[in-house]
Amino acid sequence: MERYLCIHGHFYQPPRENPWLEDIELQDSAHPYHDWNERISAECYAPNTAARILNDKGYIKKIVNNYTKISFNFGPTLLDWMADNDPEVYRAVLAADRESRQRFSGHGSALAQAYNHMIMPLAGSRDKYTQVFWGIKDFEHRFGRKPEGMWLPETAVDLESLEIMAEQGIRFTILTQYQARRVRKIGGGDWEETGPRGIDPTMAYQLRLPRSGRTICIFFYDGPISQAVAFEHLLANGERFAHRLMEGFSDTRDRPQLVHIATDGETYGHHHRHGEMALAYAIDYIESHKLARLTNYSEYLAMHPPTHEVEIHENTAWSCAHGVDRWRGDCGCHTGMHPDWNQAWRAPLRQSLDLLRDTLDPLYEKHAGKYLKDPWAARNEYINVILNRSPDNVDRFLASHAIRRLEPADRVTVLKLLEMQRHAMLMYTSCGWFFDDISGIETVQVLQYAGRVIQLGQELFGKRLEPAFLDILAHAKSNVPKYRDGAYIYEGFVTPAMVDLPKVGAHYAISSLFNHFGKKSQVYCYTVERLDKQVLMAGEMKMAVGQAQVVSQITRESAHVSYGVVYFGHHNVSGGVRYFSDETAYQQMVQGVSEAFNRADLPDLIRLLDLYFKEGVIYSLKHLFRDQQRKILSIILDSTMAQLEADYRTIYEHNASLMRFLKDLGMPMPHALQCAADFYLNTRLRQSFMNDALDIEQIKIYLQEAKTFAVNLDEAVLKYVLERTLERVAVRFLNNPTELSILEKFDTLIDLVRSLPFRVDLWKAQNIYYRLAQAVYPGLREKVRQGDGGARAWVDRFDSLGEKLRVQRGN
Repeated sequence: MERYLCIHGHFYQPPRENPWLEDIELQDSAHPYHDWNERISAECYAPNTAARILNDKGYIKKIVNNYTKISFNFGPTLLDWMADNDPEVYRAVLAADRESRQRFSGHGSALAQAYNHMIMPLAGSRDKYTQVFWGIKDFEHRFGRKPEGMWLPETAVDLESLEIMAEQGIRFTILTQYQARRVRKIGGGDWEETGPRGIDPTMAYQLRLPRSGRTICIFFYDGPISQAVAFEHLLANGERFAHRLMEGFSDTRDRPQLVHIATDGETYGHHHRHGEMALAYAIDYIESHKLARLTNYSEYLAMHPPTHEVEIHENTAWSCAHGVDRWRGDCGCHTGMHPDWNQAWRAPLRQSLDLLRDTLDPLYEKHAGKYLKDPWAARNEYINVILNRSPDNVDRFLASHAIRRLEPADRVTVLKLLEMQRHAMLMYTSCGWFFDDISGIETVQVLQYAGRVIQLGQELFGKRLEPAFLDILAHAKSNVPKYRDGAYIYEGFVTPAMVDLPKVGAHYAISSLFNHFGKKSQVYCYTVERLDKQVLMAGEMKMAVGQAQVVSQITRESAHVSYGVVYFGHHNVSGGVRYFSDETAYQQMVQGVSEAFNRADLPDLIRLLDLYFKEGVIYSLKHLFRDQQRKILSIILDSTMAQLEADYRTIYEHNASLMRFLKDLGMPMPHALQCAADFYLNTRLRQSFMNDALDIEQIKIYLQEAKTFAVNLDEAVLKYVLERTLERVAVRFLNNPTELSILEKFDTLIDLVRSLPFRVDLWKAQNIYYRLAQAVYPGLREKVRQGDGGARAWVDRFDSLGEKLRVQRGN
């Protein structure tokens, strides 16, 4: 009896990009990381590219890329983020698929995914087609091959979606055991209901599609084992995990068996810390003990085609016991975090989005038809622009689909129409309904996509879409009293986030007071070209007036804006942006505000700014995009923080001996003195950890003083800063592996890390050490055997470092 094992990970995060900026803004809840994608990548996606397998002494004996041995899919929007923001992990994921093809008889382990995690049974036919088409094209673009399988978001399934997948060449998908309705042998026989335990998951099944007569194969994963992995702490022990997987086989079956599980990929490291290690250990244990043969779905299907056919329960999903009601009503499914809350908001949320879609789709078809041969075919092919927005590629796309040669204004209109359609699909991303309240960041995200759709719809068709949309959304009541309802949330979190070209110009203008911009600058997905700029300064005060051309790299829309901004000191910035009808009016503004500034007549300067920009909008620091806002506020705060640091340093140093005396007597420390110690010592440690040339002895003094005075160390920040420094030193060692001085510095730094009262992640350092232990260490050991004294010093220090990093050298 042949035993096969396949472990599937569905790696996905909801898109988090600001729809107007096409980038993720700072998310404080992910602190100390910039955003949740970055944090989850550090906790899960990256660790799975270099998972540790330990020996019986707890030393690292192997570092493996888990993706090479499991089946996996990554959400296209997540891979898009990863390609730009975590390219090392992105390359490792693509490389894993290439390696899996060598391991599994030419069949890659990566699966495609319907594009933006839309619940397919609740989508219209056109959206289903586009989601599948975009998912396949994105996969081909990244992995360089056609996908054999496709993951359905939440395993939410219906026959029409499967028809579309089969039509586009997808051979199989993965569902839960309980989504099977009945089964029989291929070729005839009686249908058998699957029953409450679901279908036998250890084989592949064929599903005949009634509309076309095509077939698609279904793998029904082992539900109980998958449940144990996700929710029953099975990943606490890799060997126990391996044995639980083996329990999926049965000696009563006299045919080849495939035990396979499927969970969120984030289970391995994010939801369960060190879950990637349990996964790596279990796979290694099974392989080394020859308990089963690892495979992936494509290879297994090629070796063992289905012998049985199946029918499914349509409109079902893996995370809703009520079909797909979790994404349209208060079915009772929730995260369990707030059992007393209701999810009645889900229905009006979907109804409001459906209103937008149903209102705009006919308008899209009508207006796009004036420019495009087939508006819906153009939407499908638009994925090629999303993947490559270079001007030449956009030109090729428009030339291919346009009825005639398009004028610049027509090109903008067409791109806006297609962007409206893109965001109209993004607003149905499933995460918006999954969690417990409409005020959650995932639901606010889909409302932002809706906001972008509304904005584009109003610009294109002159149709006011918000009132009717908000009327429905007002019925989506929040469980959190201060957030009231969906309309209130939209007006509080979506409307302020909206961006137009003048707002980009204002961001550029205010930022120019604090940053040096070249002739052309990139502001997220906008290009800003400086046409004119004049700067006046008087002490701390600064004023900038100028003109700039702002161009969207997404829609190619552009605007010629004029601006005048003034910095009064501290956080006080004010200025305006507008369109001037002629150069004379612009020059009058420049002359007027410049004269007022040079006279130091602040009331008149403010009056003139209000006068000249009354046709525009007055902006302040509050209107800056979040990352730049934080950056500028940090600049502004630098002098304040420097003064505070000096003050606290003086307080601390003047009173340190008194504080020791009070400590020795056991007297409570005065709050003011404790605050001084906390602030000063945390600041000094943070600054010390940021410096590659670490003063180890001084750091030890700070740490001892922190211990003496019971200082609450800001561990999250100190850990984060030191890890970045450690990574830089480790990379320098990787690039100069035989340089003894760098090795010594690396070794000394690890000594410091090991002495700290908090845990510092050595993941990157261990990865680099392991690589060098495989590639460089053997050659230098051979030189030692030949009597090379210089090599001896290197090898001894390298061995010492290995002990501290707990990495095994040699066999």
